[in-house]
Amino acid sequence: MTTDTTAAARPPRGSSPGAAAAPPAGAPARRRRLAPGAGRQMDAGPVAYVLLGITALLSLFPLYWTVVAASQDTGRLADTPPPFLPGPNLWSNLSAAWEQANMATAMFNSFVVAAVISLATVLFGTLAGFAFAKLTFRLRNVLLMVVIGTMMIPPQLSVVPLYMLINQLDWTNQLQAVILPTLVSAVGVFFMRQYIAEALPFELIEAARVDGAHSLRIFWSVVLPIARPAMAVLFMITFVQAWNEFFWPFLVLDQNNPTVQVSLTQLSQGYVPDQSLIMAGALLGTLPLLLLFVVFGRQIVSGIMQGAVKG
Repeated sequence: MTTDTTAAARPPRGSSPGAAAAPPAGAPARRRRLAPGAGRQMDAGPVAYVLLGITALLSLFPLYWTVVAASQDTGRLADTPPPFLPGPNLWSNLSAAWEQANMATAMFNSFVVAAVISLATVLFGTLAGFAFAKLTFRLRNVLLMVVIGTMMIPPQLSVVPLYMLINQLDWTNQLQAVILPTLVSAVGVFFMRQYIAEALPFELIEAARVDGAHSLRIFWSVVLPIARPAMAVLFMITFVQAWNEFFWPFLVLDQNNPTVQVSLTQLSQGYVPDQSLIMAGALLGTLPLLLLFVVFGRQIVSGIMQGAVKG
């Protein structure tokens, strides 16, 4: 006696060929892929608000303590317990720190250095990230691994040969000695490559090529609008990092042409450094970053949220 083994796989009569077969009787029900309520906006409870409030206060306390220390004198800061309320010397300490640290020149130099480094890092990182993510060329994976491998090299290893090169070019005490070695960042290339690979579908690139667009046209008209959120985040991170950089600018610049972090070292000289004056200088060096975040904070947060939704 022969058995028809394909009978069980045939769809029942009257059903369409593409219709899914009903589970056999007695089989366990198929698990739903989405939990009930998934995708809906959730309301934060009172515990979440309390935790967020505590986190915000702890995050703002270092800035508040800087204001308190900058408004006192050194003797008052050495008291036990230390003061927790602002004192009357804030404006006098700020004025003294501004004069002694050559802060006007330092602010201008730091702004030029941070702005140029940030713009160059975003531009070159986006170009290289687009090439590694969506273009096809020989040794693409090898070159990407080389870029990633440079992230594992400690920057201290390149200080001596880099300083010898800067000295031979006679660039010491000039801003290009700080700007040129950091125009391209491996972290920025990898960051933009990952974002473009996830956010930009190949269909858009193929559609642009069908319309006759070349690679630079595709980069300008397709890649830049989509990569704008990641570019805003990378610009902000790079700007803050370049503004707070101390080690390399301290080696190649002097006090006649300093950045903000280099100029603050003038306030800590002497046998007994004036702690309130140092904190006043630190407050002056922090204010531009706070102003930058207040002006562009909404665009940056919006960019991060757009990138999160697309990812």
